[in-house]
Amino acid sequence: MKVSGEMKLFQGFLPMFIVLFGLIITSVLVHAQNDQSGFISIDCGIDKGSTYTDNVTNINYVSDAEFTDSGEIHNILPIYNSFDIDTQITTLRSFPQNTRNCYTLKPTQGKGNRYLIRLRFMYGNYDFKEQLPEFDVYLGPDYWDTIKFNSSSKPVNMEIIHVLSSDYIHVCLVNTGRGTPLISAIELRLLAGNMYEETHFGSLYLFARVNFGSAFGTVRYEADKYDRLWSPISWPNSTYLYTLDKVYSGLFTTIDPPSEVMSDAITPKYPKESFKINWSPDNTSDKFFMYMHFAEIEILKINQKREFNIYLNGNLSYGPFSPLNHTTTTIYSGKPEITAPTYTLTINKTKNSTLPPIINALELYTLKKLPQNQTYDQDATALWSIKSNYKINIKSWQGDPCTTQEFVWEGIGCSYSDSEFPRIVSMNLSSSGLNGGIDPGIANLTMLHTLDLSNNNLTGYVPDFLSGLNFLTTLFLIGNNFVGPIPAELQAKANKGSLSLSFGSENTGDPTSSCNMNACKNKKGNKIIVPLISSVASLFVIMIALIAIWMIKKQKEHGRGLDIRKQQYTYSEVQSITDNFSVVLGKGGFGTVYHGIIGDTQVAVKMLSGSSLQGDKEFQAEAYLLLGIHHKNLISLVGYCNDENHKGIIYEFMANGNLESHLFADTTSSFLNWEERLQIVCDAAHGLEYLHHGCKPPIVHRDIKGTNILLNESFQAKLADFGLSKAFPTEGGTHISTAVAGTPGYLDPEYYTSTRLTEKSDVYSFGVVLLVVITGQPAITMYDNNNIHIHRLVNLKLAEGDINNIVDPRLQGDFDINSAWKAVELAMACVAHTPSRRPTMTEVVMELNDCLVVERACQETKPKKLTGLLSLNLESAYDPTPI
Repeated sequence: MKVSGEMKLFQGFLPMFIVLFGLIITSVLVHAQNDQSGFISIDCGIDKGSTYTDNVTNINYVSDAEFTDSGEIHNILPIYNSFDIDTQITTLRSFPQNTRNCYTLKPTQGKGNRYLIRLRFMYGNYDFKEQLPEFDVYLGPDYWDTIKFNSSSKPVNMEIIHVLSSDYIHVCLVNTGRGTPLISAIELRLLAGNMYEETHFGSLYLFARVNFGSAFGTVRYEADKYDRLWSPISWPNSTYLYTLDKVYSGLFTTIDPPSEVMSDAITPKYPKESFKINWSPDNTSDKFFMYMHFAEIEILKINQKREFNIYLNGNLSYGPFSPLNHTTTTIYSGKPEITAPTYTLTINKTKNSTLPPIINALELYTLKKLPQNQTYDQDATALWSIKSNYKINIKSWQGDPCTTQEFVWEGIGCSYSDSEFPRIVSMNLSSSGLNGGIDPGIANLTMLHTLDLSNNNLTGYVPDFLSGLNFLTTLFLIGNNFVGPIPAELQAKANKGSLSLSFGSENTGDPTSSCNMNACKNKKGNKIIVPLISSVASLFVIMIALIAIWMIKKQKEHGRGLDIRKQQYTYSEVQSITDNFSVVLGKGGFGTVYHGIIGDTQVAVKMLSGSSLQGDKEFQAEAYLLLGIHHKNLISLVGYCNDENHKGIIYEFMANGNLESHLFADTTSSFLNWEERLQIVCDAAHGLEYLHHGCKPPIVHRDIKGTNILLNESFQAKLADFGLSKAFPTEGGTHISTAVAGTPGYLDPEYYTSTRLTEKSDVYSFGVVLLVVITGQPAITMYDNNNIHIHRLVNLKLAEGDINNIVDPRLQGDFDINSAWKAVELAMACVAHTPSRRPTMTEVVMELNDCLVVERACQETKPKKLTGLLSLNLESAYDPTPI
C-alpha cells in the first residue's frame, strides 16, 4: 500500500496467524474492560446525595451537589420531556448569581491520563422566559467555547479529548450578559493510553462523530466501552450495507470503534460514483484531525475487489486501499490538516476495483490549544483543604485558584510563569470568621511570602510549621485568641528584620492571650510589630528628595521650549491664552477644547463644562497622572487651571487632530495610505506599552479609541485623554475591580461582565482601533442592514480568504499583502474573547514593527500628503452599555 501526505494507517504487515491470535485475544478482553472505573457521571440538578443507574445505558449517575458550591436546580418543562430524551437532560442547574461558577472534579487516575470530557446542556424553557441563553465555558483557566442554543427542545453537547496536566478538572460557566448559564450533565471517561495520541499537538475538540449506514439511534455505552456517542446519519444517493457478524478491532486500530458501529456502512448508490463528504469549519482558523474507519462487511466473490483512493480538497491523502474483511482499519491524520474555508473528503474507486468505495464511520476533531497551566497541584490541594476545614464561603473560591488573572480567588495572590505552574505567593483571610487552629494545609503553600490571618477567632498555639515557610516575609496574626509563645524561629526572624510579624489579641483583650504573656515580648518588652518606624521615616525622606529632584529637572526641561514658570494657571490667564475662548478645536464628553498660545507656542485647552459626564475626580486624575508620565507617544501636559468653578487642562497642540478624523474624512487631502496607518498605530502602541510596562505602578488607559490618538504636525501619534485611567497596586496586582467605563464598541466585553480591569482590557480596545484602521470602518458598523461589531465583520470576511475584502477599499490594493495579513491576524488576536489569549503590548509593538518593515521593503516611503489644522477632539465617554 502507498501512503501519501500525512494520513496514516493503523495496520501492520503481519502473518495471518498473528492476526487471528490478535482477534482471539481482543474478543477475550473486550468484556473484561467494560466497567465504569474510569467514569465520572454527573446528573446536574438532582437532589444532593441522589444516585441512580440509567435504565438504558446502565451508567451510574450521581448528583452534582458535591462538585459545585453555587447554582439553583430546575426541571425542563414537561412539554420538552419526550419519551426518547435522556434522563440526564431533564434536570439542570442554573447560575443566576456570580459571573463565574465552577465544577471541580478529581478523577482517581490523576494527571497524565487522557480523558473524554463531555458536557450536556438543555434549556427546555425551565425559567418560563422563552429566552435562549448564551454563555462561555472554560476548561480550567482556558476558554473552551461559547454555548448557543438553536431551540428550547434541542440539547447541546460539548466534547473534548484532553490529557490532564493536573489532578483536578475545573469546568466553569461564565455569564457574558446574554442569559443565565446552565448545565445538564457532566461525563468524564478515561481513555486507553494509546488512543488519540495526536493530543500531543493539543486537545481534540469534537466536531462530528458519525455512524454511516445506521437506521437506529445513537450508539454509546455499553456497546462502546468508552461511552463515545456515535450518531446515525442519513446520506443521500447511497446504499446501506450491514452484517450480523461481529466486526473486530484486533491489531489494526487503537481507536477501537465498537462492532455495533462498524457492522454497517454506506456505498454509492450508483457503482461508478464517488463519495463526497463536505463540511465547513466554525472558525476559519480551525485545524482538523480526521479518523476514518473502514471494514469490509460484504462477502466478496473471488472475482470481486474493492479498492479506492482517499482525497482531501483534491489532494491524495491515502491509497490505494482495500478494507479488511470484518476487521476495522483506521486511517487518520498524522498532523493537523491544512486550514481551508471548506473541506471536501472524496473517496474514489481505482481502475482495478470492481466494487464502489465503502465507509463505516468518521470522526472529525478540531485542534484546541489549552496552553495555560493550572495551579500547582500541591498548592491547589492545600487551598481546597483550607476552604473545607474553615468552611469558607467566598463566592470567587471556585475552580482553579489562580485560573486566569481575571478570576483569581479573592484574597489569593499568585505568581505566573509561561513555563511553570502558577504558585500561591500570598493569602489574605483577614476578618473571614475563621475558627479553630491554624490549618496544617498552610504548610504546603511553600512559596508563600505573605500570610494574613488577622482578626479572626483562631485559637491554640501558633504552629512551628510556619517557621518552615522559607519565603515568608509578612505574617499577620493579630486579633485572634492564641495561647502560648510564638515559635522561637519565627521570633528570631522578626528580630532580624527578615519577617514582618504582627501578633496579639487586640480584639478581645483576653488575659490568656499570648499578647499579655512575657513569652510573647522581645527583650525590651515591646510587642513585635514590623516594619520599623525608622524605616518608614527613611523612606519618606528619600521620596521627598526624589520629588524635589524631579521638579527641578522638569522645570529645566520645560524652560527650553515654553515660557512656563508654573504649571497652574488662573482662569483669567486661561482667558488670555485662548483669546477669550475664541477658537474652538472640538467638543467632547469632558467639555470644549480651545486653541491657545503661550508665548510663541500653540496649545490646546480643554475646559470642564458644568454638564460634563466627567467631573472633578476625572479632572484631577488626568492632571496628576500627566504630571508624572513622560513619553514621546503620550500627550504632554503644559499646565492646568483649578480656579474655583473653572477647571481645565492645557496640552501641547496637535496640529493634525485625531486619527479618526482622517480615517473617516470625506476629503482626499486627509487620506492615510497603508504605511502611514501602520506608523500611526505603531506610535500609539509604543505609548500604551509605556503605560503598561514602563510605569510603576502600571497604568491602564481604559478609553483607547481613534479620537484619543492625536497627530502632531509630522503625524507622530500620541495617546491622549487620561481621565479614566487607573493604576494597579504595587504589590501583587493582577487586576483591580472598578466601575465599568469606556466607549461602546471599544469596551472589553470581559471587563464589562466581570468589572475586573487588567492591561488586557486596553489590548482589546487597541485591537478594535487596529481593525478600524485596517478596514476603514467604524467599531460598530452596518452589515446586511444590521449593526455588527467590527471584529465579527472581519471574522465573516476572513472565511472568504481574500485580504482585499478586509482592507479599506480606498487604498485600492496599494499595500503589501503579507503586511496586511499580519496586521489582521494581530488585530484579531488582540480582540480574542479570552483576555489571557491576547498579546501583551510589548508583543503588539514587535508585530506592528514587523508589519511596517515588510511594507517599507515592498515599496519606498511616500511623502506625507496631509497638512493643515484639523478638528481636535480630546474626549472621554462614560457609557457602561455593552457591545
